[in-house]
Amino acid sequence: MDCNPPLMATYQSLFISKNNHQEPLNTDQTMVAVEECELPLIDLSLLYGTNLEAQQCKRNITDAASGWGFFQVVNHGISTQLLQRVREEQVNVFRQPFEKKVKKKFLDFSPDSYRWGTPTATDIEQLSWSEAYHIPLTPATEATKVSTRYIIEECSAAMSRLAHQLAGILTEGFGDEGGYIKEKCTYDTCYLRLNRYPPCPVPGAFGLIPHTDSDFLTILFQDQVGGLQLMKGNAWLTVKPNPNALIINIGDLFQAWSNGLYKSVEHRVMTNAKLERYSVAYFLCPSYDTVIQSFVEPGIYRKFSFGEYREKIKEDVRVMGRKIGLSRFLA
Repeated sequence: MDCNPPLMATYQSLFISKNNHQEPLNTDQTMVAVEECELPLIDLSLLYGTNLEAQQCKRNITDAASGWGFFQVVNHGISTQLLQRVREEQVNVFRQPFEKKVKKKFLDFSPDSYRWGTPTATDIEQLSWSEAYHIPLTPATEATKVSTRYIIEECSAAMSRLAHQLAGILTEGFGDEGGYIKEKCTYDTCYLRLNRYPPCPVPGAFGLIPHTDSDFLTILFQDQVGGLQLMKGNAWLTVKPNPNALIINIGDLFQAWSNGLYKSVEHRVMTNAKLERYSVAYFLCPSYDTVIQSFVEPGIYRKFSFGEYREKIKEDVRVMGRKIGLSRFLA
């Protein structure tokens, strides 16, 4: 049985409609990527060096968060062996027959944790050619603690430690040092997302549509296929994969909380005609009652709760087919 979701069969009408109007695919998303870039690379081992090295490392992190919204880290404390085990389990999970993935509950995760395509898409620009397990990080029962679940929980815990370490550095200038984020972003409010991007026969299709992340920050472990692109200076840049690094990107909540100092940058994934692509993303999310308010007054954005923010995103996607995001919450 085929492991791939029926993306072409389901969304063929959207491609046909585009072709009938003789419109080039996805060229209205500003421009195609014009060049490959290497993200700022930060060696986190310097945090444990001399005081000067540690301070410079922290400046590098805050500079990258404000100038790029994206950076990559090495010597981050998550073992290569663990990441490789996660990848092996991820591949095994996604290579299960599609019907099994849709109908069978994965470990003890909620039945809707498996997702594919874009159910609300009414236009090809709204379609993500991908499948994913979006996993709430609630504790497993002992009955379901098989090897896959153990590895996922071990990876999530390691990424959580790294996320809180980086959040602490990013909030030092606000006199908080991650205290509020640590209080509100607990293990069971965060998410791990296992992504697979099947080969796509349609040139220019999105593996993941252009978007910003709705959390504080995201940790991404990707393979070497490539396809991640980000917007910088009104141009799309293709991120060159680094086998030794994890990618960090700033989310909407940090942009609002820092009053625009840190940038939640629009990014996307482009499909590959021949190769499948895998990635794992950890999202540092707070509880829904968490209030997001700028440390600087007057703030660019009004005060809002994370729950209110998520509900507005859902409404916009349902009505307009896309996320609007922080511009809805300008002061």
